[in-house]
Amino acid sequence: MADDSFALITGASSGIGECFARALARRGRNLVLAARSEDRLRQLASDLQREHNIRAEVVAMDLSLRDAAAQLASVLTERNLAIGLLVNNAAFGGRGEFWKLPMERQMAMVRLNINTLAELTYLLLPAMVERGQGAIINVSSTASFQPMAYTATYAATKAFVTSFSMGLAEEVRSHGIRVVTLCPGGTRTNFFEAGNYGARSIPGGLQEPEEVVDEALRALERGGGLVVPRLLNKLGVFVQRFIPRQSVAKIAAAAFRPRNPGNSR
Repeated sequence: MADDSFALITGASSGIGECFARALARRGRNLVLAARSEDRLRQLASDLQREHNIRAEVVAMDLSLRDAAAQLASVLTERNLAIGLLVNNAAFGGRGEFWKLPMERQMAMVRLNINTLAELTYLLLPAMVERGQGAIINVSSTASFQPMAYTATYAATKAFVTSFSMGLAEEVRSHGIRVVTLCPGGTRTNFFEAGNYGARSIPGGLQEPEEVVDEALRALERGGGLVVPRLLNKLGVFVQRFIPRQSVAKIAAAAFRPRNPGNSR
C-alpha cells in the first residue's frame, strides 16, 4: 500500500479516524490528518512519524464550516501534497426531537456529513482520475439503511453517504479508483456521548474501532465495495429488505425514543 502519495483522513483526532491513521501508518502510508483538535493531531502525527518513519502533516480546521473543503484542498495544494487515498470520516450525530434540537447544530451536521464529504471528493477525485489510480473510503453507518426518528437528520445524512459512495464506485472503477462504503454499527468511540444518545444497549456490545478499520482496509485491498462490519449488523441490514419500510421506521423510533421526549436538548 505504501507509495509517495498521502492518505487524507478527516476526523483523525480520535475514534475511527485515529485508528485509520495508526493502521495506515503501520502500512507505511504518509498521512494528512485533519480535524479541529490541533494539539491532539500534532501529538498523533509526532507519534506516528517516530514509530513508523512516515510523514504526517496536520491541518487543524473545523470541517463543518462553509467552504471548509475548498480551504482544505487549498492547503493541500500549497503544501504540494498529492492525495492517493481519501478517508472521509469526519461526522457527528445528535439525538432528540427534530424541531427541538438547535437548527444551526443540525445544519452543521448536514454540512459536515454531506457537503464536506462530497466537496472533498469532487475536489480530489480529478487528480486520481488523471493518475489512473486512487482510493476513497467513505465512512457511513448502519443508520443509513433505515429512517430513524429522534436522530432523523443524522440517519438521513448517512443515507446520502451510502447511496453517493456506492454510485460513485461504479463511475470511477474503470479509472483505476477503488471506493469503500463503510457502514459500521455501534462502535466504541465518543459518538454516543457527543451526540447525546445516552448509554445504548447494542446486541453483541460495541465493536472496537480497530476491527472496523481492519475490515475496511481488507476490502480496499480486494478492490473496494460495501462493508458492513460484524455478522449481526449484516443480518440486520439484510432482514430489513423483507420488512415494510414503515414498520422499519416504527421499530427504529421505538429504539431511539428519548426517555423524556419533552426534554430533547
